[in-house]
Amino acid sequence: MIAPPRRTAAEWNELRFDPAKRRGHVESYFLKANDPAGDRALWVRGTIFCSTHEPDRPVAEGWAIAFDRRAQAPSDRPLPRHVAVKHVLPYSNASFGTRDLAIRWRVPATRGDAGASDEGVEITPSSTAGNIRTRDHCVRWDLKYAGDAPPIVPLPAAAMYTGPLPKSKLVTPVPDALFTGEVNVDGETWAIDGWRGMQGHNWGTAHADLYAWCHCNVWAEEQDFILEGLSARVRVGPVMSPLLTIVCARYRGVVYDFNRPLEIYRAEGDVSPRRWTFSTHGKLARIEGIVEADTEDMVGLYYPNPDGPMTYCLNSKIARARIRFEAAGRAPLNLTTRAAALEIATRSDDHGVRMYV
Repeated sequence: MIAPPRRTAAEWNELRFDPAKRRGHVESYFLKANDPAGDRALWVRGTIFCSTHEPDRPVAEGWAIAFDRRAQAPSDRPLPRHVAVKHVLPYSNASFGTRDLAIRWRVPATRGDAGASDEGVEITPSSTAGNIRTRDHCVRWDLKYAGDAPPIVPLPAAAMYTGPLPKSKLVTPVPDALFTGEVNVDGETWAIDGWRGMQGHNWGTAHADLYAWCHCNVWAEEQDFILEGLSARVRVGPVMSPLLTIVCARYRGVVYDFNRPLEIYRAEGDVSPRRWTFSTHGKLARIEGIVEADTEDMVGLYYPNPDGPMTYCLNSKIARARIRFEAAGRAPLNLTTRAAALEIATRSDDHGVRMYV
């Protein structure tokens, strides 16, 4: 097995979509930033979607979610307020850089819509800005970010990034970034100063039939620790694979990737509509954990597949996590957070999460 080549963030952000091939494709670039207190988070995404049935009509999509669990009214229990927005435009009206992260488009305000401003999205290797409206909701942002940690490349073989399987490929070009700037959510301004987050990239011909994905770099214990992991079940022709689990960790600059064939074989993972649990070990370390979100802390998103069936993404960027990490020769590390990214994807619509966009 040949491992994926070592590449820079810019190289991992190269565009994979080729409209000339006229085939189904979905590709996303996304960023998330978390409030250190764990009460708020921002997620923004620029996506290319090309249907297998309409390969000559690809579209670009701008997405944003502001997660907010702070109390919005007197109550014994804080009432979450999340705002999710999305717009769609022809791919020909958007610009995606082929050799680096360079996304940009503008959607003129509709005539007669008093007070409305032009919408748009911009994502570069060091900044992101945007303005997206959906019905009565609006999210605007203008942020700078920087991070120099090496990319996280979960899939263990180079062929998994260049060949047809798996149908969905993922990489995290910037796994640990600091954000500064400003976000406006339905008229409320959030000052962003030192929020930690990341930038990710995924692409392929379909979403996995079932998966859980997690990323976290904000911990109550203030440790220099990055967690990223996934469990997924994929279809190979008529056959569904077992649930495969990969975990990647970074602790004080040391790489711990549990993605060798034997480690994947030994790893245990479980996915439910609100929770992902995992455990795995290798020669250098072992790790286990629980990542979960309350229903009110999740935002349901419609993720269509190029070949037709719908995937329902149950998305939270303010999930809770408890992990135990033990590196050889070191005392065990126990970490907790309420600022983890957790995405659960399923083809079943019987999940009980409110669908937003």
